[in-house]
Amino acid sequence: MPSTPTTQPPAPPTPLLCIDAVGKDYSATTVLDGVTLALNAGEVLALTGENGAGKSTLSKIVCGLTPATRGGMRLAGQTFAPATRREAEQHGVRMVMQELGLVPTLTVAENLLLGRLPNRAGWLQREVLHAAARTQLAKIGLESIDPATPVSQLGIGQQQMVEIARNLQDDTRILVLDEPTAMLTPRETTYLFDQIARLTARGVAIVYVSHRLEELRRIADRAAVLRDGRLVDVLPMAGLSEDDLVRRMVGRSVNDLDHRPRRTAGAVVMEVSGIGRGTAVQDVSLSLRAGEVFGVAGLVGSGRTELVRLLFGADRADRGSVTVHGSDSDKKQPPVQGVKAPKATKSVANKADKGFASPLAAIRAGIGLVTEDRKSQGLLLAQPIRINATLSDWSAVSRGGWLQRALEHRLVQGFVRTLSIRCRSGEQPVGQLSGGNQQKVVFARWLHRPVRVLLLDEPTRGVDVGARAEIYTELDRMADEGRALLMVSSDLRELMAMADRIGVMSAGRLVAVFERGEWSEQSLLAAAFSDMAGRATEPSAAAPSSSRGPSSAPSSATA
Repeated sequence: MPSTPTTQPPAPPTPLLCIDAVGKDYSATTVLDGVTLALNAGEVLALTGENGAGKSTLSKIVCGLTPATRGGMRLAGQTFAPATRREAEQHGVRMVMQELGLVPTLTVAENLLLGRLPNRAGWLQREVLHAAARTQLAKIGLESIDPATPVSQLGIGQQQMVEIARNLQDDTRILVLDEPTAMLTPRETTYLFDQIARLTARGVAIVYVSHRLEELRRIADRAAVLRDGRLVDVLPMAGLSEDDLVRRMVGRSVNDLDHRPRRTAGAVVMEVSGIGRGTAVQDVSLSLRAGEVFGVAGLVGSGRTELVRLLFGADRADRGSVTVHGSDSDKKQPPVQGVKAPKATKSVANKADKGFASPLAAIRAGIGLVTEDRKSQGLLLAQPIRINATLSDWSAVSRGGWLQRALEHRLVQGFVRTLSIRCRSGEQPVGQLSGGNQQKVVFARWLHRPVRVLLLDEPTRGVDVGARAEIYTELDRMADEGRALLMVSSDLRELMAMADRIGVMSAGRLVAVFERGEWSEQSLLAAAFSDMAGRATEPSAAAPSSSRGPSSAPSSATA
């Protein structure tokens, strides 16, 4: 009797990239230790972990931006050790970095084709250049951008999309995306995900670095989890819950967005009346109360950041006014035990017609800012934590014009403990810290100089789930102290979890304000698109009768 042939299981795919025991040391510090990992053609591998876990370092080694201290790599079976980014790109390995690499003085088209500009006899062929740029932009849904526009005139979200489009080349074999959707709208994110699907269909391997766990579940095939520079797990995304992934990333459960009641609002601290600048911000009026978080939602280009810059005096308004109220009953907690708290402010109203003339004037009136771009606008990267944290008020750490180093050291050590800043010491340059820890240093600045109003523009951008939870705790503490917080975020779930009221910007206008319990994602998005469609959305019409609470982590860019 003939035997029945047995069916052999399919052979596992041959990895496109093999990473073998790769490590990286800086001086006496090990930031990556013995990472062994395989990447298959046509798959999306999520690279996850807290800030400082080693994700960016590993990505930079793969893409030739920094050499490994030990270990090696093989690309399609051949030894792969790129010494430069250009060498890696010649092998089809490209990276979209979280820190944009565009040249702001060049046009969109020139940035897209930099290094391969079409020319004839040394003369740039602009028509050919712009035609090629339009094709590249269309891949990512950016047909509305004029290729001749200087990059410096684009918002950060649009610059991010241009950076992504620049790396969507036909010869790409591996594409590393580091927090690519941090500043993107849902529509732009959808275009990106569609393009990722096209790339993987033709065999391109994607390494996707993101703290937005919902995104990873949508597009990733596997998740590689790094913790403290070591690879702790590689798991299939199918069936993997957010809680399980977070637990592997941070070594503990993180429950940072439980449903909460509305905070009790105190007296009005800031009044904004008809503030505007051209068509970017059009006659916005709002009030902020002590002890509440006022969220600001809207699409990229809706005027959110422009509004924050007007309120802080970074841009000068051409109409309207801003008034900050003080009170004898202000209570400011000393940031460090044993350090005398500042005196309470006297009852005063600081009114600025056409807004404050400068950020210094706004700070003197009691307004602070956590900027959306901490690296270029919020921090002195080459300077130590100590200087960055105390920069907002040097008079508090000096006597008679002389710096009191012992007092400054004690204050900064207190900030490091309070905010759980991971660093060697207060003398470590801020540029050496991870993104989440850099953001905590910015917060330390406004603990050092307590302000009545704190403006927060994308405060958790590029911050991992563990550090994000710590930032939320700090925001809660600030609100409990009676500060008024205005928080701009591209993540609706974040706003729905943290805010007591949410105002929606559309085409430069504040088109709706929702109280906690009135909003849903649908009503907020409808308001965000309303002025673009030429119709206003009233809160009473847009808001449903019941609120839809947020889920357990802010993981998707939704507005």
